[in-house]
Amino acid sequence: MGPAEHEVSWRAVWAYSAKRAARDTKTLTLQENKAKAVVAGEKAARTPRFVKKGQGAPRLDEAALARARRLVGLKGYVTNIPASIMPAREVILLPRPLAGRDLLRMSKTDLRARPLFARKRDAIEAHLTIVFTALAISREIQNRTGLAIRNVIRQLRPLRSATIAINASRQTFPPQIPADKQALLDALHHR
Repeated sequence: MGPAEHEVSWRAVWAYSAKRAARDTKTLTLQENKAKAVVAGEKAARTPRFVKKGQGAPRLDEAALARARRLVGLKGYVTNIPASIMPAREVILLPRPLAGRDLLRMSKTDLRARPLFARKRDAIEAHLTIVFTALAISREIQNRTGLAIRNVIRQLRPLRSATIAINASRQTFPPQIPADKQALLDALHHR
């Protein structure tokens, strides 16, 4: 999303956090030290952040490092909601209850989603669509059952059908579902 696509209503909101600043400073210092080690020839690696390669030997990108240090502690939010409808403070506060850390952590563990490194816009949008669909479904499961998604998965995972093929005959046997698990399945099916 950018100003070219949403010329009328696009805006960016920035928030400063001392906690984020401390983490960013630590990360930048580690990246700077790694870049200096590569430039000095002490460490061979793929080109790390803040190393410029061009004519001659690699060198430290002082301008990029200074720019990164100026942004320490800032987090940006991009929205197409006009300021007249939602002030900057609400934009900053909005993501936490909707997609807070617990929800994102859930997407990596309980949903067993893996990070995706995509460069093309279509692949990125497809991945985000799948992840947010999974998050929405898991949130709906939690709302319908009153249980954490991890608990629902743990309880329902053992319920599996078995298919046996003998010669040309194929037979599928459904699982025996205990009453407590059936109540959980009923909560999911009926709305």
